[in-house]
Amino acid sequence: MNILGVSAFYHDSAAALLRDGDILAAAQEERFSRKKHDPRFPGHAVEYCLREGGITIDQVDYVAFYDKPLIKFERLLMTYLASSPHGYLSFLSQMPSWLKEKLFVRNTIRKQLGYQGNILFSTHHLSHAAAAFFPSPFEEAAFITVDGVGEWATTTYGIGRDTKVKILKEINFPHSLGLLYSAFTYFTGFKVNSGEYKLMGLAPYGEPRFVDIIKRELIDIRDDGSFRLNMRYFDYCAGLRMTNRRFADLFGGPERTAETKITQREMDLASSIQVVTEEVMLKMARHVQRETGMKKLVLAGGVALNCVANGKVLRDSPFEDIWIQPCAGDGGNALGAALFAWHQLLGNPRTVTPRIQKASYLGPSYSDDEIQSFLDARKIPYRKLSREKLPEVVADLLSSEKVVGWHQGRMEYGPRALGARSILGDPRSRDMQTVLNLKIKFRESFRPFAPTVLAEHADECFDLRGAESPYMLLVADVRKDRLRDLSEEEKRALGFDKLRVPRSDLPAITHVDNSARIQTVTREDHPLYHDMIEAFYKKTGCPVIINTSFNVRGEPIVCTPEEAYTCFMRTRMDYLCMGSFLLDKTEQEPWAEEKDWRQEFELD
Repeated sequence: MNILGVSAFYHDSAAALLRDGDILAAAQEERFSRKKHDPRFPGHAVEYCLREGGITIDQVDYVAFYDKPLIKFERLLMTYLASSPHGYLSFLSQMPSWLKEKLFVRNTIRKQLGYQGNILFSTHHLSHAAAAFFPSPFEEAAFITVDGVGEWATTTYGIGRDTKVKILKEINFPHSLGLLYSAFTYFTGFKVNSGEYKLMGLAPYGEPRFVDIIKRELIDIRDDGSFRLNMRYFDYCAGLRMTNRRFADLFGGPERTAETKITQREMDLASSIQVVTEEVMLKMARHVQRETGMKKLVLAGGVALNCVANGKVLRDSPFEDIWIQPCAGDGGNALGAALFAWHQLLGNPRTVTPRIQKASYLGPSYSDDEIQSFLDARKIPYRKLSREKLPEVVADLLSSEKVVGWHQGRMEYGPRALGARSILGDPRSRDMQTVLNLKIKFRESFRPFAPTVLAEHADECFDLRGAESPYMLLVADVRKDRLRDLSEEEKRALGFDKLRVPRSDLPAITHVDNSARIQTVTREDHPLYHDMIEAFYKKTGCPVIINTSFNVRGEPIVCTPEEAYTCFMRTRMDYLCMGSFLLDKTEQEPWAEEKDWRQEFELD
C-alpha cells in the first residue's frame, strides 16, 4: 500500500511517501523550488517522492493531508470577528488564498495531482504527534508538541502507544509559546518562521534582564507548564504585525529594523525570551512525566527545533530519554500525516527499530555517472577518487584549514544539514567561524557553527551524558577539561566582543556560553561521512569537524550537483567533494554571472 503525505500552504510545504509503512522518501518543496520555506502546494516534492518510489499518482492508495482546513478557517473567521474592525485589512489579504485553494484542499489535491483516489485528513497536532512517536525508537512514550498554531491548538501533550497517539490536554490559540517566541523574533528585526534560530543563537550574547517583565506583563506561567498570554501586547490575532505599541513601550522603543545594527537591547531580549521558553518547556516536561508515568519523551512542532531548550529538557526533566523529530516543523507533518493514516486510521501494526526514519536521509541522491555527466558537459576540472582514498584526502584538506563543500548520498529531510549537503571545516581553527560566516555563508558574524562528532567519541568532547544527537537537535556543554582558562579581560567581554575570545580547544564550534549544537554520527547512518571524520581524527587526534548547511544566507540547502557547484563558485569555499569527484577552486574558470546573485534569494 502506498500512502502520500502532504503539508502545504503556510510555510515549509513538503511531501512524504510510505509503502507498507516503510518511509521511502520525504522532502520539502523549498529544495526544488529554491524558495526558502516555500508554502505553496508541494508539486515538485510530490513528483520526487513518486519518482523515488517508482510509481505514478494512480498507484497511490491514499493521500493524507496534515490538518483540517475547515476547522482552521473557523478559527480564522472567529478571530477576525472578535477583533473587528481592527483586522479588516488582514482579513481582505487572507481571503483570496483561502477561497482559491486553502479551504477546498480535497479539490486542490485532485486538481494539482490529477488524483482520483482516497483522501484522508489528520489534525495539525496529531500529525506532529504521529511524526514524533511513530518513527521513534520507543515502544511507548509521552509526547509534547509545541508550535505557533494548528487549527486551534498551539500546544498538546499525550501518549503514544502501539498504533495510536492520543492527545490528553491542549492549549489553544491565541495563547501560544511559538507565537510568543516569534513575536520576539519579529521585534528584534528577524523574519518570523525563519529567524527564530537566529534569536536562539543571539541569546548567549545578552543578559536575561527582561525575564521579570516578560513574566509579569506578557505570560502567566503555571506550575504545570501551561500558560496564558496577555493579548494587550500582541497584534498577531488579526493584524499585520506580531506586536503593538504597548509591546514597544514595554521594551523601551520600537522594533529593530531588519539589517540594522544589533544592539545590547536585542541581545538581552533574546536571552530573556530564551530563558522563559526553557522554563515553560521544562515545567511542561516535568508535569507530563508525572501525569503519564512514561519514561520516554518525544517532541515535535516548531518549538522542538529550539535545541537549547531540548538540551535543558534532556538534562533536567525526569524522562530517561527523548527523541525529537528531525523535521519538527510543518514540513515534518507530511510524514506525520502519512504515518497517522497508516497506523491510526488504517490500523496497521508498528515495528519499532532505531532507524525507522533512516537517519532522515530521505531526499534525492545522484550517482557518480550523473555527477560526471554534469561535470563533463560543463567542462569542469575534477579529480576522481576511490572510495578508500576519498576520506583520507578530504581529512587532509580539513586539517590544513581548507573549507570543503560536501555533496553525498540522499539529501536530508528537515532544516539541518547532517552530512549529505554540508560545508565542512576544522573546529580547531580560531578564524574558521568568521571565515565561514562572512566569506562563505554571507551571514551575521554572531551565528554559531555546529560540530559533527564521531558518536563513539562524543563524551570525550561534550557533556551529552551518553545521549545520542543524530539530528543536531540537542545543545550540550563542551567538556570542562576542553575549556580555556580565560583572562580577567576576556571574562569582561560584552556583546559581540565575546566572539573574539577562544573558549576551548575547539574554538570554532564552542559558543560564547561554552555550549555546542551537536550532531553525533555513526558508521551505520552515514558510512562515508563517518569514515572521513575518523580519518580526520586519526590524523589530528580530534574526532570533531564543523558541519554547516550547504547554502548561503537566504538560499535553501542545495539539492542537485549543479546547485552545489554554483554555490561553491559563488563563495570562497576551497574544495567541493561530490560523490567520488573532488574539485579544486584554483583549477576552475573564473565565475561570472550577468547579475548579482545576492539578489536571487530573499534574506531570511
